[in-house]
Amino acid sequence: MPVYDLVVCGGGTSGVAAGYIATKYGLRTLIIEKNIHLGGTITSALVIPAMKSNTMNINCEFYNDFIKELQKYNAQITYGDGNSGWFNPELAKIALDTMLERTGCEILYDTEIVGAIYDKNHVQSVGLMSKMLSLHIESNYFLDATGDGNFSYILKNEILDNFSHRQPMTLRFHISGIDLQKFSGWLMDFDKDRNVTTSYNIDGAIHLSTACTWDKDKKWALRPIFEEGIAKGLIQEEDASYFQLFTVPSMPGTVSLNCPRILLDADTDPLDPFARSKALIMARQQIWRLYTFVKASFPGFEQSYISNIADMIGIRESRRVKGQKIYTKEDILSGNTYNNPVLHADYPIDIHSYKKDSSTLQHTKVDYELPIECLKSVDFDNLYIAGRHLSSDFSAQAALRIQTSCFSMGEAVARDVVNILRS
Repeated sequence: MPVYDLVVCGGGTSGVAAGYIATKYGLRTLIIEKNIHLGGTITSALVIPAMKSNTMNINCEFYNDFIKELQKYNAQITYGDGNSGWFNPELAKIALDTMLERTGCEILYDTEIVGAIYDKNHVQSVGLMSKMLSLHIESNYFLDATGDGNFSYILKNEILDNFSHRQPMTLRFHISGIDLQKFSGWLMDFDKDRNVTTSYNIDGAIHLSTACTWDKDKKWALRPIFEEGIAKGLIQEEDASYFQLFTVPSMPGTVSLNCPRILLDADTDPLDPFARSKALIMARQQIWRLYTFVKASFPGFEQSYISNIADMIGIRESRRVKGQKIYTKEDILSGNTYNNPVLHADYPIDIHSYKKDSSTLQHTKVDYELPIECLKSVDFDNLYIAGRHLSSDFSAQAALRIQTSCFSMGEAVARDVVNILRS
């Protein structure tokens, strides 16, 4: 008899939600994680805040419990626009450990998925490697929550064509030692566009956000400062292609930067280890240039320093795994509804480009939902897919890849398995 009811391959945003909900509702569950903590993009890639979306509270039990747990560590705030997804990535590691331990979910850290045993359309076990110790784990059901669809690739599940489009990678970082009161005062006076730049006092702490890109879709107040930095040789034009920063809960004097955008060739495969290694080297050089630039150009940054560089590169899209249904851009724009939706969302189609004035941020006129068939493998009867590698076309994935949607995907898979095993 299988050891587990559900084995979750990957402890990132979708995987940790699946593991938590499955165990909370009585399933014997194991999460296999290649890193030494849960959270994926939140913790390893420093992707904060979670983007705001109209979830209608569908499959949001994990998210709501996560917020409550983070609040115990003073590791979460709700920003002025009502976004509750502002997390502290370091304290999130502790909060997630605590949540999963409380439910009884088992976790294997520092463990790679290297193989599988399967018969026709049924997965029997996953092969693991941890510090030269190899083993196979059997389960009734499996979830590929690896982000890159690695387990599905090992199983030879059909992979959707992803070679006609690419989005640039990112390597996020933190700068600390900032006089936020000084910076906020200057910034709010310099940029009057409250759709771009905002600042709030939340529980006695300053929290702010601002951005600037090289695209001409709007008049970026900070753009002249970036142009001056380019003229002085502090940064290069590619460094100014995309710039965004936010403050971080319980990290006084710290901002998290959603950049640099890594502009390798537009056909660069993010799964190519040589390309990814080149991207990391290039990004860290860009980080130093950006830090040197903001220290010299932004009031309040005079005594600042780089305090953290993400240990996971930010990949927006790599593989997409074929499921029983392929969700499309037309599904997004039509606002199709379903009897038991995986998620409800209104986040726009958000496609980053390698070229100037070529990025897409297409807002939908109606909210959209996702059916469970997009999370069920086309080739295996006991394999699910959840996360940014879900069964969708390129444009639909660009709307669904955000963390709030990935949380709901993982939770929906867990609930589906619970219902099957209880029936």
